[in-house]
Amino acid sequence: MTALAPAPCDLVVADLGGTTLRVGAIAAGTSTVRNVQRVPTDGLGRYRALPPQELQDRVMEQLTREIAARLARPDQRPAQAVAVSFAGPMTSDGVVLAGPTLWGGPAAPLPVADVLTKRLGVPVVAANDVTAAAWRYASAESEPFCLTTVSSGIGNKVFRHGEIVIDELGHGGEMGHWLVDPAEDAAPCECGGRGHLGAIASGRGALFAVRAAAASDTGAFARSALAGPSGGVPEAITNEAFAAAARSGDTFARESLRRSLRPLASAVSLLFTAIGVRRYLFIGGFALALGETFLTLLGDELVGVGCFGLDETATRAMLALGENDDDHCLIGIGQLAAARLGTPQVAEATA
Repeated sequence: MTALAPAPCDLVVADLGGTTLRVGAIAAGTSTVRNVQRVPTDGLGRYRALPPQELQDRVMEQLTREIAARLARPDQRPAQAVAVSFAGPMTSDGVVLAGPTLWGGPAAPLPVADVLTKRLGVPVVAANDVTAAAWRYASAESEPFCLTTVSSGIGNKVFRHGEIVIDELGHGGEMGHWLVDPAEDAAPCECGGRGHLGAIASGRGALFAVRAAAASDTGAFARSALAGPSGGVPEAITNEAFAAAARSGDTFARESLRRSLRPLASAVSLLFTAIGVRRYLFIGGFALALGETFLTLLGDELVGVGCFGLDETATRAMLALGENDDDHCLIGIGQLAAARLGTPQVAEATA
């Protein structure tokens, strides 16, 4: 007698970023996310004047509310578990240690997996967002790789020999907070520091820099493709216009972008020299909006910095873009959760 296949069982997946909260569903063990809903995150980006602890509480209330609404939808299949990727350093048991792009400064350590499990009544798997995103590429990449997201901030994770290179307390993969400019007036970082890589080479950092350049060199700005869309006002320059100008070859935009990417090239060179990883994938809204321009300019700067033992061709070949969508964390956290839960558990839950 032929055994009946178990009915499909979902994981409800959520990606909590500094700008956007995404919630969707994915059949356990697959890589197709369904019915993704996107809402602005109720954090630092919207309520900058609120204190960190109040922002943390607000973010968690929103996350709980949106996931609960997904679980209760009439068209939602039974969910075996919830899987959440979180924009901040996290311990191996799901405690968020900081949320620089979510609530800024210090707040209480947040056991996000435990809190959500109690509130939602279903098992919750949680991981750092870049850790989650790396799992999307783990099965496709045949060699160790470093995944870096360049969006409102910068984060990275190295995937090697089947696991993320990080310790149990969450240390590692936060090169966005590497100090690259020690000046007292260096660009501010959401964590409260200054001169960090993420404050300079991220989308927010690069926008801050190009606006400053426009204000200080009004003649070059007036000749730039950025002058029209911004009405000649430096503070009116947007990331979308900046990326478009850089892609089109605008000299002013590209030179500003080069300066912002220079410390990121140094970070790649350091990682390669220190641990020998030769595959660097870049995702995140800002990097993907720039596309091949991002790889070209970063490659130029990386060749200038140098990678010990590699020629120009081999150096540029290390850099690549990830998939051009915003589902990296949703797909990845689904893959990670399925691996942690195990296929047999999925079958039993749906039998």
